[in-house]
Order: sequence, then C-alpha cells, then structure tokens
Amino acid sequence: MGTFVSWNCRGIRNKLQDIKEIINNLQPVCIGLQETFLTSNIPLKIRGYNSVRKDATTGASHSGGVCILTSNLYPSSPLTLHTSLQAVAVQVHARTLVTVCSVYLPPHDVIDHHVLDNLIDQLPAPFLLLGDFNGHSTLWGSDVTNSRGRQIEQLISNNCLCLLNNDEKTYFHEPTRTFHSLDLASCSPTLLPLLHFTVGSDLCNSDHFPIIVSYADSGGAIQYPPRYLFQRADWGNFMQLADITESMVSTADITEAVQNVIDCLINAANNTIPKSSPRLRKFRRPWWNEACRDSRREEKKRWNNFRRYPTTENHVAFKRAKALARRIRRRSQRESWINFISSITSSTSSKQLWKKVKAANGIYCESSFPVLKAGNMTHSAPIDIANTLGHAFAQVSATDSYSPEFVAIKDRAERTPLRFTARSTLPYNSEFRMFELETALSRAHDTSPGPDGITYNMLRHLNTTSLSHLLFLFNRIWTEQKYPSQWHEATVIPILKPGKDPSNPLHYRPIALTSCLCKTFERMVNARLVFELEKQGCIPPLQSGFRRGRSTFDNLVLLETQIRNAFVRRNHLVSIFFDIEKAYDRTWRYGILLTLFNFGFRGNLPIFLRNFLSHRTFRVRMGNFYSNHFIQTEGVPQGSVLSVTLFIIHLSQILNFLPSYVHGSLYVDDLQISCQGSNMNMIERQLQHAVNKLVAWCDKNGHTISAEKSRCVHFCRKRNIHLDPNIQIRNAPIPVVNDIRFLGVIFDRKLTFLPHILHLRKKCERSLNILKVLSRTSWGADRTSLLRIYQAVILSSMDYGCMVYGSARPTVLRRLDTIHHSALRICSGAFRTSPVESLYVICHQLPLHLRRQKISALYFFRAQSVPKHPISQLKFPAFLHRLYAARPSHILPFCERTKMLLHDSDLNNVSVQLSDFFTFPPWEIPQFSFLNPFSGFDKSSTAPVTFQQLFHHHRYQYSSFLPIFTDGSKSDGHVGCGVVSPSDTLSYRLHNSCSVFTAELVAIFCALQEISPSSQRNFIIYTDSMSALETLSHYDTQMHPVGLEILSILQLVRNKSFNIIFCWVPSHVGISGNETADAIAKFASAVLPRALPYVDIKKFFVSRLFSLWQQKWDLLTNNKLHSVKPSIGLWPILPIRQVDVKLSRLRIGHTRFTHKYLIFGERAPVCPTCHQNFTVHHILIECPSFKSHRVDHFHLPSVTLQDMVGEKHHPNIFNFLKTIGFFMSI
Repeated sequence: MGTFVSWNCRGIRNKLQDIKEIINNLQPVCIGLQETFLTSNIPLKIRGYNSVRKDATTGASHSGGVCILTSNLYPSSPLTLHTSLQAVAVQVHARTLVTVCSVYLPPHDVIDHHVLDNLIDQLPAPFLLLGDFNGHSTLWGSDVTNSRGRQIEQLISNNCLCLLNNDEKTYFHEPTRTFHSLDLASCSPTLLPLLHFTVGSDLCNSDHFPIIVSYADSGGAIQYPPRYLFQRADWGNFMQLADITESMVSTADITEAVQNVIDCLINAANNTIPKSSPRLRKFRRPWWNEACRDSRREEKKRWNNFRRYPTTENHVAFKRAKALARRIRRRSQRESWINFISSITSSTSSKQLWKKVKAANGIYCESSFPVLKAGNMTHSAPIDIANTLGHAFAQVSATDSYSPEFVAIKDRAERTPLRFTARSTLPYNSEFRMFELETALSRAHDTSPGPDGITYNMLRHLNTTSLSHLLFLFNRIWTEQKYPSQWHEATVIPILKPGKDPSNPLHYRPIALTSCLCKTFERMVNARLVFELEKQGCIPPLQSGFRRGRSTFDNLVLLETQIRNAFVRRNHLVSIFFDIEKAYDRTWRYGILLTLFNFGFRGNLPIFLRNFLSHRTFRVRMGNFYSNHFIQTEGVPQGSVLSVTLFIIHLSQILNFLPSYVHGSLYVDDLQISCQGSNMNMIERQLQHAVNKLVAWCDKNGHTISAEKSRCVHFCRKRNIHLDPNIQIRNAPIPVVNDIRFLGVIFDRKLTFLPHILHLRKKCERSLNILKVLSRTSWGADRTSLLRIYQAVILSSMDYGCMVYGSARPTVLRRLDTIHHSALRICSGAFRTSPVESLYVICHQLPLHLRRQKISALYFFRAQSVPKHPISQLKFPAFLHRLYAARPSHILPFCERTKMLLHDSDLNNVSVQLSDFFTFPPWEIPQFSFLNPFSGFDKSSTAPVTFQQLFHHHRYQYSSFLPIFTDGSKSDGHVGCGVVSPSDTLSYRLHNSCSVFTAELVAIFCALQEISPSSQRNFIIYTDSMSALETLSHYDTQMHPVGLEILSILQLVRNKSFNIIFCWVPSHVGISGNETADAIAKFASAVLPRALPYVDIKKFFVSRLFSLWQQKWDLLTNNKLHSVKPSIGLWPILPIRQVDVKLSRLRIGHTRFTHKYLIFGERAPVCPTCHQNFTVHHILIECPSFKSHRVDHFHLPSVTLQDMVGEKHHPNIFNFLKTIGFFMSI
C-alpha cells in the first residue's frame, strides 16, 4: 500500500527527526510539507528522498515555504508550475503516473480564485492536491464556514475535485486549546475509489497533525536486489560446498560447463552467505535510550489525557512532559553525536574511518529513478523506463548511428574476413598457468556481480582443487576457441551524467556489469595483451592512459612545457581540445580487430578478443526491474577489463596521422593538439590541416568529433591586438575560450593558473566543512584521524597537478596557504593567533611550497625511471637556455625548474635506474626459492655456536656446491656491498643515497655476474638479508629494479645449466664467510658506477627536504614552540581530544586567555603580581603566585617548560592548571 503524507511542519530544520520517524513508520511515496521556513541558502537532504521546494520569499515574515519529498523507490520528476502561490508539484509513478501538489495558503493573504483555478489547470490528471488551506467549512468538519472556506468549496465545485477529508481535526490551536480542520486533501475523480484518508494521532512537535492518504493498490515500488553480506559469510563451509569437480568442467559444451560452475558457486553461496533485505532501510536512532523512551511515553500519555479532557491542568501537564521529552532527546542526541565523533581515533581502520566520516557528514550514494521523456512519449513505469534506456543505449551503438559514408566503408571492409589462424606456435597463445589465475584474483577489486551473481570474493575463497579445475575450464575456452554464451550478456546500470537533464535517456552513461568469472579470465588475457603491445611498441608514446608508469601528469607537463617555451620565444601557441562523441559506445569492433591483425597478432589471443566483442547483449536494470534484451552492435562494453585496452589500441592510432609540426597527446580519449609560431595565419593553416586529417581518420573509423563541445585556446602573452584563430570541423567553428579544464587542471591563456587556484580554493573551502563537523576543541575525532582525512580529501586535491600549477607566481600560490593553515588549526585545535610555522611542526606537515617541491622532484625522478617516458625524452636546446637567461621574467618549464631545485643536492646529476615493468612475460614468471636451515631458532635466544654447528651441518649436505657469501652495509656517509667466494673477494662502494636493502641486492647481483663466466655449475649464495630473499620469491612487475636484474641474470645462467641455490644465514654469529663479506662491505672503496633505484632516490630526497625544513626551524629561536620542540619530528598525541587540544595550545604558547586580545583589539592581559604580560611561560614557570602549587604538583623546586609540556608531558600538568584556574581558559 502506497502512502501520501501532508504535514504543516512549522519549520523543517528542527523537525527532521520527526520527518524521519514518519518515514520509518509509513514509508510514504511522497511527503508534502508546508511552512518549511527554508531559504535558498539552506540545503535539504534526507536519505532515500528527493526534494522539490519553493522557499519563502526573501524578506517575508517568518512563515511560508512548501516542499515535496519523493521516495527514490518510485520514478518521479518535478513539475514546473507557473503560479504566484506557494505550491510545488511532482509526477510520481505509483502503479500509474500521479501528480502530487503541495500547497500552503497563508491565513491572511487575499487570493484571487482565478489564481487557484490556474493552478488546478496546470496539474496533469490524475492528481492529488494536498496542503494547508487555512479555510473553515462545515464541509470538512469545521463548526463555521469563513470566506476562505467558501472559496475552497467553490474551487472544489468548479474543477470537479473530490474532497477526501472526513470530520477528523487536523490542527490544534494552543492558545484556545481547540481543534480545527485546516489541512485538506482532494483528488481527481478517477483516484477517489483507490484512496483512503486518515489523520495522524501525533502532532510530531508541530501544531498540525499529519494527514495520510493511502493508495490501496500502489505497486510499482522499486526494490534493490539483495546483496550477499560477506562480512557474515561462513567461508569454511563455503569452501567445502563450492567444490568444482572435473566432471563439471569437462562437458562437451563450454556453455554447459560454465553454467555448472555458476550453479555450484551460487548454491554454495546461498547456503553459507546471508543476504541483505530488499526492504527500505529505516533511519537509525543510535541516540535513543530508555530515558528517551520513558519521556516519550509520558508525553503521549499526557497528550491522550488532554485530548479526552481538554482542561488547563491537563494542558500544562502535557506541555511539561513535552518540554522534558524534548530536552532529554536533545541531550541524548548531543551525547551520542559526541561519542560517535570521538570514536574516530588513530586506531580506527581506514574502512571504518571513512564509513564514520561519510555518516557524520551525510555523504552517501543513492540513485533515484526519473520519469523519462522520449519524443512525445512520457515513460514512468520502471519497466518502461528500463526499456526506454535500453533502446537509447542500443541506438547509440547501432549501425544506423554512423554516417552513410562510414557505413559504406564499414560494409566494404567487413567483407574481408580477418584470418587469425596462427602458422606457428606463438608464446602468448600458450595455456594459462596457476600463478596467472592467482595474480588475476589478487588484483581484482570487489565490484558488483554480473548477471550470474558470482563475485570475486567467492572466487578468492575456492580451494586449490576447485581453482585448478576452474583454470582447466579457462584453458578449454582458450584452446578450443569457443566463448560461453552467458558471457556475452551484461547488466547495464544507467548513471546520470553530472549536470544533465534526468528526463533525457541520452544523458545516461551505461555501465555494464559483466560476469566476474569472465572478468577474471579477461584480466589474465589482458596481462598478455598489454605485455605484447608494450614490448612491440604498438601504442604511441604520447598515449598516457592506463599504462604502467604513466599518468595524466605526463600530458599536463608536456602542454605546460610547450606553452612556456612558446612564451619565451614570444610566439603564439594555439591548442585544441577535442571531444569525441560516444567514443566507447561507437568504437568500430572490426577496426579494433584489424588493428590487432596489422600488429601481427595471431592465434588464441585475437580469436578470444573477437569472440569477446561479438554478439554482445545487455539488459538495463532499474532496481529489481529488468528491461528486454538489447543488442550492442558496436562499441566496447563499459565496465569490462579488456574494454579500455581495446579502445586504446584503436583510438591511439589517430596520433600517427598528425603532421610533424603539430604536437598531440592522448589520455585514453582526451585528445589535445597544439601548434606554435610567430605568424597566426601560418598556425591557423597548420592546425586546420591537422584537424582535417583527424576528421578524415575519424570518418574512416566510425568516430565523430564534436565541434560544439571541442574547445580552442590561444596561449599568448603579447599585448598587441590580434585575431583569435578560426579553426573549423566540417565548416563548424571550434569555440575559442580564455581557459580550459584539461585533465583536471585549468589552463588560462596567459598561464597564470589563477583561475585554477581560485577554483581549487573554493572547492577546498567547502571540503573544510568535513573537518569542522568532525572536530571541536572540547570533543571530536583525534588529531591523527583528522590529519588522515585532511590529507585524503583536501590535501590530495591541492597535490594534484601541483608540478604544473606550482609554476604560478608566489602571490597567486599563497591563496592556497590559507586553506592549509585553516585545516591544520582545525586538526590540532591550535588557537587562531598561532604562528603558521608552529602549525607545521605541531602537525608534522610540510609547508605547501616544500610539499610542491617534493611532489615535483619525485615525479621528475619517477619519469626518469620509466623506459621511453616522454618527459625523460624532452630536450632543452642551447638556444632556449640562452633565451631564458636573457629573459629572466619568464618562468622555466617543469624539467628545468626541477633541475634548478636539485642543483644543490647530491642528486643533481644522478642517473635513475630504469624499471622495466615488462621484463618477464606473464606466462613465464620466474620461480625463486631459498633455503633456511635455521628456521625454528630465535636469534635472540640462541647461542652463536648453535648457529655455527647448524651451518657446518648444512655445508656438509651441500658440499658439492661452491659457497658465495654476499652482504650489504650502510653507515653514516658510506654504503657498500661485498662478495666472498673461495677464490676471490669483491667489494664496491655505492652512492650514499642507496639503502642497505639495495646494497644487499646489488651484492647478490654481483655474485651472479661473477658466477656467469665460471666453468663450475653448482653454486650456493648465502645472504643475511631475509627481506631480499622474500622480495625475490614474490615476483611483481613493480618490484625493486635490482631484484628484476637478479631474476633476469638468474634465468640466463640457469638456461646455461647452472644449478644455483640461495640460502639465508644469520648475521654476526661467527659464520666466517658472512663475517668477511660484512667487513669488506663496510670498508669498500672502489666505486661501482650504477644508476640509482627510484625508491632510494625518493627516500633520500624526502629526508633531505625534511633536513632543510629542520634547518629553517632551527633559525626560529624566538618561536614559543621551538623552545619546547626543537625537532620537527612527530610526537604522539593524546587520545582525548579536549586534553590534546589544550596541550597543543600550551606547547605553541598561544591560548585563548593569553592571546585573544589580538583578535578583539584589546590590551594584553597583565599579571597583577608581576606586572608582566601573561604568557604560557610566565603562568607555568615564572609567576610567584603559583609557586606553592608548582611544588605541590611537580614536587620540584624548579621545573622547565620542557618538563611540563614536552614530548613526555608531566602527568600532573592538567591538575596543576585546574588548581590555578587556568585549565578552562586555554
């Protein structure tokens, strides 16, 4: 049964809890509210409901305002009303499309009957009219009829409305203690047989009762499909029941075998994993306790007494009970809120932390279902909405959506079949191995299941036998070149594009949910595909999207470099930013396969991709309603693992068609080109030629570039007047704008980055509200948690792109400093007058300019470590050096700025070791293992002689293997490694920035180099670095580059029939070879010229940056915090927010008592005893008035500020402050 509620709430902000109680009890389709008392600057957000509102006019008296809350479980859309009345309306689908209108007529306003009639005329039938009409009539239960009542009677009569009210009273007039009927409900005649009218029995803290209109046969409510509750799963039992047998995966039909696996897993899950309820979740009341319950019962009891016997005595008793209940509820709510926020501590897990942060700030994701309009048709039923969206999505990818010219090209090309049959065995077509399946599952993030209901969590909890049989099934699909029919289908979830009209079906993005079984196999195939593409160099280097070691920063830095170099040469630079319409959904599948064919792919891999792309179907899901099946003729399914790679393969070829004088870059489908020169006519001709070539490529490959959505920016610092370029796409000009948002950073035409920084500041100021909600000086989340939230939500936004926008002028960048300082004050609870240098140190947060330096330098080094990275390939000719030197007002490009930053460091001219992410193919991951003959013996409790005996026994077992000992050493100013073999010793000195871990790995690498030319074949390498051996035994594409070198040379020597064993030995227990290796490593003098790993450079540079910060802090000897905390190191916090805030203020030396005069322009407080200004030092240490209290609490004749509030503060400090009356004034 659907329910419609109307209620004059007399102010919505203090009635939110009452509204939630109505929702919990009735779960209404709509709630019409009157007298909301809202203004446009006050947001209204209630979980599970959309709001349509009309606020009281600015400057009006404290009354008015209407609103309708509509449940997200029913498709709805707002209805625009052209009326001066306080009225709003929505159309909502409850079995049928119904218009609901909420009206408030102020009691003293004179309202023309034509205005009321006009309102009724605008309401599409059938409709329900609810509201507070402030009219008396015997028709709806009043004792008399007034003029407003007669006007409403005439409205009902003239418009053939059906009044739903009975004689129940809807309003309580407290001054006279009388009941009246002012709130009315009327409807179209067709709705009358379906509706039932009642009046609520509780005023809900207003003076109006809610009126309730029940829809006898509403239906149409959307329910969300139940989800598996994995946190309550019985995984042990699941592992036993989910037993995939050999017979299940050996059936002749691949589709049947896959279905057997699905049925097995779903059956096991249904028996071992509970599911969520599809019912609407009620609003929780964690603050509700026995006191609230008892006071509420007493209030209801007094109210019922008063309604039966409306005497003055009963009325007073009711008001007292009501006031007491309200006071108890508010106190309980505040205490519950404080406890909830204060439970966010440094020990809270990241998952729980963000769950609580979102709950505290009302941040949640939910979707509503709109009424769609397609042509002249309106679709409101959930199944109709799903089918309408499905038809729209299918049309986008249909052949009819292409131009006739491309359809002719497409038909002609597709007549030539692509024969992917392999003539020879290619390595990437070999069968998959278990470690590939395990890697794919470990890298999969939990996502929504596809049509089969299987999730990654289920697959990760399969036993070894089931996994091996699943791998057998995957290899059957691979080698038999057949594709299961279940995997062709996707469930599509429509996601509204930001800022778009929800009633337009084309404004939704189709996100495809495909089978997690399929996506696991896709991930395995994708690893092989990406490896071959990268090894063969098939993807242009200026495509940065979704590639290892690449990011959006690459394209941002390239563009900024081009603009800076154009400015210094006093040239123009014109850049065009293209919008490719429906790029994913209209990608030509044959074009993808043709590109793969031209790359030379043959055999199982391209055939699997062809099967993956063919015969794709989908159904749109709207809650628990599913559309019909639709065919996705072209395009790649958004949401699949392979889709991005296949899309990039096809679209990236567009860069090969750019002329040499035009630069371009791609991030997936974000295409940007630019051209510079001194002559604008020449630039315009060159860019137009480039655009024509790009458009021609798109015409031949099924893509469409939108001239309307593309943008052109003319970057120039010349002051003379010049015309903007006129670049056209099919005779449609590309709009020229002054700034553009490119990959998240706003580039303005003069490259000041002022628009970006202003936008960033505004965004971060809004995000600061999250910290303000979570913290007060007397309660709240602890400092560590607040800093974690600040770094994740706000600081990450300021970090993004800072290597580019950090080139702005200091006066522009300082606009962000205020955000940083405000956040640190909130996190630490520091007083407003606290120096910013003290904020940095007390929170252990770098100043923003040093943080930008860190991020820029680390990105620079990271780019150097990636093979063929476009940033590392940038050249800076000598003439540009001379130009920048002659024109110092021009800002250097990124790479040169970073080199200047590193000029005085030891990292100025270092070479960075390349990290080849594709050293080993995914199907040939190196296997590494090691011996540990000392397992079970704790070094701290075992005598050295025991280890020596164990080692001698071990050597006896492996006497045929030549021993080689390796070791690495790091001390102040020295890093070395040593190798000891029976015939020789080697020792090398490494760069000071190398870690001891790198030294250990280099020693092992040097040992393998020594072994390689040897005629002996059996070797055993001993190292005391367990971390090095563990790293080598767990291969990862992003592992330490020296580790990759070790595995590479190890593979080479093993291919030469070498038998090499690795063994761990404990250090410093008298094993002679290990002791010798350690000694020669410590005193190594011969420098080994090696490139430095990025991980070591990163650690070294960050350490140097903090040393620089420490040096600046050392100069601030007059800073009050410096005397207490001379080091910038991180100090522990106190778990209680109030105490931690007070301690921080004492350490900083700025408190409310001592420094509030600076804010209010008052005189500084003076000690009446000493006639000196009150300071923290004076109060705690100097003032003789408190000497006896100091002795009582600290038991010392003299005590320093460091003793009181240092890192280990005195335990009696707060008792002392309370005794002298200073604690509450901090």
